Amino acid sequence: MSTPARTWSPWRGVFAFGLVSLFADMVYEGMRSIAGPYLGELGASAATVGLITGAGEAAALVLRLVAGRVADRTQRHWLLTGIGYGLTAVCVPLLAVAPELGSAGLAVATLLILAERTGKALRSPSKSVLLASAAQSVGRGKGFGVHKALDQVGAFAGPLVVAGVAAVWSVQAGLAVLAIPGVIALLILAVLRRRLATPGLEEVPVPALGDGERLPARFHAFALAIAITTAGLLTFGLFGYHLAEQDLVRTAAVPVVYAGAMAASALAALVAGVAFDRWGGGTLMVLPLVVAPVPALVFLDGLGLALLGIVLWGAATGLQDSAVKALVADLVPRERLATAYGVFAAYQGVAALAGGAIAGLLYADHRVLLSAGTAVVMLLAYVPLRWALRHRAPR
Repeated sequence: MSTPARTWSPWRGVFAFGLVSLFADMVYEGMRSIAGPYLGELGASAATVGLITGAGEAAALVLRLVAGRVADRTQRHWLLTGIGYGLTAVCVPLLAVAPELGSAGLAVATLLILAERTGKALRSPSKSVLLASAAQSVGRGKGFGVHKALDQVGAFAGPLVVAGVAAVWSVQAGLAVLAIPGVIALLILAVLRRRLATPGLEEVPVPALGDGERLPARFHAFALAIAITTAGLLTFGLFGYHLAEQDLVRTAAVPVVYAGAMAASALAALVAGVAFDRWGGGTLMVLPLVVAPVPALVFLDGLGLALLGIVLWGAATGLQDSAVKALVADLVPRERLATAYGVFAAYQGVAALAGGAIAGLLYADHRVLLSAGTAVVMLLAYVPLRWALRHRAPR
């Protein structure tokens, strides 16, 4: 008769979840770091790159609306998390075969990118619920912050692996080698499933059909505010395309720039998580200010300002993936949490698709308009953000 596995402490569980994300991020962030130039080499224009990467981010976000409701209704959080990570582990290495397919290569690469992003959508609400439950006793701000920091270590390492392998062999080889961290992530997840306690989830009632819309107005206001900042953030695919197309850096070095942005994201996530637990949602008032100058810095001058803009972009993503998710858990009842994460991501997804498409169209001839428009739109984000923070329930 086998003895039951010993349950891990909350911090150990948070750390293990961070390791899963670390290795998974090596896979998909390694891919995202080179996606813009890679699609360009397969024949995509700037507008096409913006549309594909924007659609990928939209898929990763909008489809969480469905994934979150499925998670709440079935309570199969671990299964959905595992399937999602499995799609990432499979689809990214398969991108290496796209150049061998001739004229079909761009279409296949597009489908694989969208499939990988679908995996991200499938797992994210369930993973966030599991993490929010595990981190409840240690502080959700710190829990999400530490998780995001480990996540960003992988986001830093993955692009460097791709860059190193691409410099020695090829970009295709760099993508293929990402199968290794993908397998490691799945193995750690399997162990975590047996060892992690998720307090309170067992007592959460399965919601009745149709209850998914019963989310408070303060939540929708907050989701709208973050959707506006998401539209302004654009995607690194377009930034990478710009760096390579303008000969600011070599294509093989683009992932190194992305790695720097992910380092900034990790640091911002830790700082934001600690600040959130200490001062609450007011921490997020800085987010639109960080996003506003990014397009102007990246697109309107030389390499130095472009790198500064990309570092700010990375810091903004760290804020959005730590303090933002922690606040969502404070805004809605626990039994609606996976649904809330899904709805929240749907707001972001629509914004990501619109932002990516508009940026791709404006990039060639209207970069000044793109930069000025982003700054103005960020000011609009303060209206729903301030309303949501004023009307939130006491922590």
